[in-house]
Amino acid sequence: MERSYIVAVTSVLAALGAILPIAAAFYLSWSVATSREETRLTRLAEYAIMRADMALGEATSALKSADQFSFAPCSQAHIAAMRTLVVNTRSVEDIGYFEGEALKCSSWGKLKTTIGRRQVDFTTASGIGVTARVHPTVSNGRAMLGFRYRSYSVLTDPARLVDVLASPDTRLAIASDTGTLVSVLNAPDESLIKRLVEHPQTGSDADNLFATANGSGWIAVATSSRASLLNDLGRERLLLLPLGAIVAALMVGLVLWLSRRRLSPLGELSIAVQRREFIVHYQPLIEMKTGICVGAEALVRWRRPDGSLVRPDTFIPLAEESGLIQAITDQVVDGVIGDLGAVLVADRSLHIAINLSADDIRSGRVLPVIQAALASSGILTEQIWLEATERGFMDVKSARATIEDARRLGHSVAIDDFGTGYSSLQYLQDLPLDALKIDKSFIDTVGLASATSAVTPHIIDIAKSLNLYIVAEGIERQEQADYLLERGVHYGQGWLYSKALPAQEFIAFYNESKRVHGTGPAVIRRDFDAMPPAVGRH
Repeated sequence: MERSYIVAVTSVLAALGAILPIAAAFYLSWSVATSREETRLTRLAEYAIMRADMALGEATSALKSADQFSFAPCSQAHIAAMRTLVVNTRSVEDIGYFEGEALKCSSWGKLKTTIGRRQVDFTTASGIGVTARVHPTVSNGRAMLGFRYRSYSVLTDPARLVDVLASPDTRLAIASDTGTLVSVLNAPDESLIKRLVEHPQTGSDADNLFATANGSGWIAVATSSRASLLNDLGRERLLLLPLGAIVAALMVGLVLWLSRRRLSPLGELSIAVQRREFIVHYQPLIEMKTGICVGAEALVRWRRPDGSLVRPDTFIPLAEESGLIQAITDQVVDGVIGDLGAVLVADRSLHIAINLSADDIRSGRVLPVIQAALASSGILTEQIWLEATERGFMDVKSARATIEDARRLGHSVAIDDFGTGYSSLQYLQDLPLDALKIDKSFIDTVGLASATSAVTPHIIDIAKSLNLYIVAEGIERQEQADYLLERGVHYGQGWLYSKALPAQEFIAFYNESKRVHGTGPAVIRRDFDAMPPAVGRH
């Protein structure tokens, strides 16, 4: 079901991956052309403002220089000085001297008629008055731009402000903040200019694209029609459609790759961890002398959404290699408390053993996780045993620290699958362990004439010499149980007693064990004060 769903989703995503990039290429071509045109208009408006501010700066400099003249007004020296200013200032066409509101002389000489001074349209922050349209005699009726400071005024050709190379479809205007047009190029739409002066912005409407830029008391507006985009649009499509096809191919490939990854063992395992698909089965632990069930080993099972179970040996190595094992361990802890919390609280002699990974032993990070989970459960720390294989003890220094912390909290710690790893005897001597579990491979040799059949009694003797609890794994025949009981093995587990059971079945098994065999002594709980110190414990 899960795989069919993923395949269906993959098919839909692959189709979208093929279609959407092509559609996006058409949309993007329009967007790129629009953005490019808006950028061009913005730069044009900014350039116009720069020219306007430059003209204002030159006019300001000329006006303030004239204001410093000490010549007699309208004397030959005064007129010559004004003429020199005009010649040396590129944007100034003429400069005039006023007494009151009447022009007395200019760089052209003394006036024979009286010419009044025009009112300014706006004043800049530097105190320069600006008059948008001045019609002096010398300009042959052409409107000029006037700048005024105290007794002097200068004239500038407004065409200087919009003297840019632009297509006929590009329109430019410079206006005051109050909306007075100062200079225009290619007859812009005055209503559009007015609207943009009132609300400066860059963007577009149904017919035009536009951009604005602000200067010293004025604003530049550049516009063009949407129809002008069609030429650019064709070029953009030629560039972007092949790119869209490439992106479509890449997206389809990515979807297929992701789906395969999701369907890969690691991908499925990651999803299972996220969905908390891991449950716990319980392998009963039997006291050999009495036959009583005194606990269980918590064994993780991966239950897929369809109810099928995945064998641990197919996913545990992958989980350890990928680092997902820690999250799985946490789910096992939660599962044990949720499944058996009431039973463990009711019977303090019952314990559950949880397997730890090499990462858990090395880092010790699982201990606070367990403590936090037990805090509100009522379960005693002593009822949770911890087990780890020899591979988890390879970093002896870290393992010692974790084991000591665990035992200080109240946990008993067992070495699992003893004899199948590396330097087992060294671990027993160097680490403060509580129990030793004999691996099934050694139990299988009991009663058989095999090369390894003699190893089992040696392992038992070593454990006894170190005062460790001994647990035999994988007991399947009564002959094996009799042999182990005769040699003083404390606990056993295996199919002779029961397979690993779901929680409710284990509880039923445990209750039946108590009914048949009685409660028995609570020997499984650790009492180190009553035990002689084991060799190698610190």
